[in-house]
Parts: sequence; C-alpha cells; structure tokens
Amino acid sequence: MAIESTPSPLVFGPETRARAGELLTRFLDDYERSLPERPLLPALDRDVLAELLTEPVPEEGIGVDGFFTELYERVLPNSTAVAHPRFLAYVQGPPNSVGPYADAIAATLNQNCNFWQLSPAASVIERSVVRWLSGLFDLGAAAGGILTSGGSVATLNALTAALVARRPDFRRRGLQDRDRPPLVVYTSQEAHRCVDKAAAILGLGLDNVRHIPTDEHFRMRADLLEEAVRADRAAGREPCCVVATAGTVTSGSVDPIDEIADVAGKHELWLHVDGAYGALFVLAEQTRDLFAGCSRADSIALDPHKMLFAPYEVGCLLVRDAESLRAAYSFSAAYLTVEPDPLMIDFMDYGPQLSRGFKAFKVWAALRTFGAGAFRDAARSCLELAAHLGRRVAAEPGLELLNPVTLTAVCLRIDGRTDAEHTAILSELITGGTALLGPARLGERTGIRACVTNHRTTKADIDLVVDRLAAYARS
Repeated sequence: MAIESTPSPLVFGPETRARAGELLTRFLDDYERSLPERPLLPALDRDVLAELLTEPVPEEGIGVDGFFTELYERVLPNSTAVAHPRFLAYVQGPPNSVGPYADAIAATLNQNCNFWQLSPAASVIERSVVRWLSGLFDLGAAAGGILTSGGSVATLNALTAALVARRPDFRRRGLQDRDRPPLVVYTSQEAHRCVDKAAAILGLGLDNVRHIPTDEHFRMRADLLEEAVRADRAAGREPCCVVATAGTVTSGSVDPIDEIADVAGKHELWLHVDGAYGALFVLAEQTRDLFAGCSRADSIALDPHKMLFAPYEVGCLLVRDAESLRAAYSFSAAYLTVEPDPLMIDFMDYGPQLSRGFKAFKVWAALRTFGAGAFRDAARSCLELAAHLGRRVAAEPGLELLNPVTLTAVCLRIDGRTDAEHTAILSELITGGTALLGPARLGERTGIRACVTNHRTTKADIDLVVDRLAAYARS
C-alpha cells in the first residue's frame, strides 16, 4: 500500500532544482569572466552592510530567484576579489576550478566525518589524502594525520599531542600540579602568532614561550636554541617542544630544520614544523631540498587551502606516529561505539571535533581532477614569478629588496620614502587598480610585501606592479 506524503517545503521540486542549477552555473561563469576587471577591494556599500546586519529573520522566503538577486546586488559587490591575479597581499590563493563543485557535492552528501559508519567513503578518502601528503615528507609507515580548519588549528593540535607525549598523564592531571616544573615551548622571533595562541589556549602560558633570535635572513638560529634549552633546564624548567617554521609569513624564510632537529633530538623535544605557508613548495623541484629536514619532524602543519588552492577552509596536521594523536584525543562513549574496520579510521579519535565536515573531498577531487603534476607546475610558476619580481626590484634604481627571495614573499622598500608614504602608496596601488600588496616589517625595517601564491598571476601582472613601484621611486 502506497503512503502519500507531502513534500517538505525545504526540498526543491524538479523545476526549482533545475532553475537553481542554471543560476549557479551562470554565477560561476559570470564571476570567472569578470575577475580581471573586478576591483581588488570592494567599494563598500555601508547601507547595504548595515541592512544585512540588522534586518530581521524573514518569515516568508524570497525563493531561488530572489536569493540569487541578493547575491548579485548585496553580497558580491561587498566581497573581496581574492582570485584577482594581482591579489598579492597575503598567503592566500584563488580556489581551483573544481573546488566549488566539490564543496557542493560534499554539502549534498553531508557526511559527518567522525566515526566511520556515518561516512565510510569519506573516512577512506581522508586517509588517502593524509597518506598522499605525508608521503611528500617521507614520514614513514606509522604516519597519520587529520584535516583541520587551517594551519593554526593544526599547530594547536600538534602542541596538544606534544604535551601528552611529554606527560602521559596530562589528560588526567592537566597542568595543575605545582610540584612539576613548567613546560617550555621554543620558536623563532618570526614565527606565526598561532604558536603563542596555542600556548595560551593550552595553559602553557606566554611566559613559557621562547622566541629564539634569527640570523640575517630571518631564520631561527639553532645555536641560540641550544643555549635557551640548556638555560631553561638549568633553571629548573622542562623543555618540551620546538616549533620550526617552513616559510615565515613575512619573508618566506625557511628555518634550518635539520639543525633544529639535531637540537630537538639531543634534548628529547617534540619537533613541530609550521609549514602552513611554505611546506607544500616541496612539490617544486627548485625548493624541494629546503624541506628535507621535515622527514625528521614529529608533526607538520600544512594548508591545502594555500598551495593546493582548495576553497577555504582546509588545513592538515601530519604526525610521524598516528598513535600520538589517538593518545591525545581518543575518548570512549557508548553512543559512539561501532565495530572497527581495517579500512576505516574514526577521525573523532584524532582531533578535538566530533562533528566534522567532509573537508578531504575538495582536496581529493582536485588531485583526481588535475593530477599532482598540475600543482607542481603551479608551485613552480609562483616561485618563478616571485624570483622575477625580486630580480626586477633589485635592478630598478630607487627600489631595494629587504631580504633574498626564498619562496614567494618579496619584501622591498622605496628609497627615501617614510613609513607613512609607503602606507599611502599601498592605498594608491589599490584605488588605481594596480594590485593589492601588504606592509612588511623585517627587523627594524619596514616596507612593502608582495606574496605570489596565485595560480592566475602572470609575468605581465608582475611587470605591471614593478613598473608602478618604479614610477613611485622616480617621482
């Protein structure tokens, strides 16, 4: 006997679904075509933004056509064009073209990637992505990991694992035992703020984070790291973890990871590598050797939403020993019990989240669609464009490089210009439609920074930027 049912108002009928697909395809095509002409930063319509902030929840919906009208009229004009080929201010690239489709498919499947029964294919795909990425760094057969929201959370999770590895009873006793010496974390003066933030969140305290001085190229000095570790131990403190940086945000410098690994090994420190910006340049032959020391790390943070150009957000934490994450994050509950399966992983046991989206799908989809070779080419192209930018700056009278170009960050000054004038020039570059660049501070010197992490950027774009900077220098 057939049971009649009334369709939910939350489910599109065939005609509406077809119309939504048509409008989405049109939007994707319109946006792609308009990118080169779009303003780098939007001319904000503050009245519209105020309306978006204050308008009440509508009791009656506006339908699919109304929704797309609002997208074009209210959202798009107030959104930053991060995929513009001269968006060069941040370590942020445009999404690859399959990303929007992969995100839509992941949303349709709506897998909860916590224990495998709720997401069997997703569990295997995430394992596969982690295996591919860990293979780039030769972490070994016991390696594992988990996809995160980004490099900051990956570093937070790594420091959690480091605490548990240092003190196996940490989960039970925490840091409340005053009879124990304080644990100390080491990183460089150029490290990302996520290291300090992780130390604060975990209760280690900022007073127990050592910012080791850098050399003339803004790389952590391993000899001073050694001195700091010895000094802390002599003072009754307990060295725990060192965070090396594979691509500092400002200059793109890569710490001497092998030398730091020597110190970490000697003093039994957990070695974490923050490679959120730079580590995926291991894909490019010209920079691969910079990351050879990563194979000695206990953990590595990566950002596929940077150099794999996945849509935001997706980061990754890799660990040499997958069991180190289970030791930190596995908790049992009867309502989450499911029979183990050798093909699957319950990712709820490898990180702090229970409810988790299918982040791995957009990474897997891009690698399947384009192949790893396409991403090797993109990494190589970004490096070559940054090197070209550096050469042109060095050759132009009145422009000065602040640091050798290691990866894709290029820092420069215009001779004779004050800090305020550099700031004004950045604004003029935006309003004139030339480029979105950012400020730079290296040591006591300030200037301008461009970071080429954009697969849409061309040599002509770079030349346009340098020509404009050179005109400022001449004027």
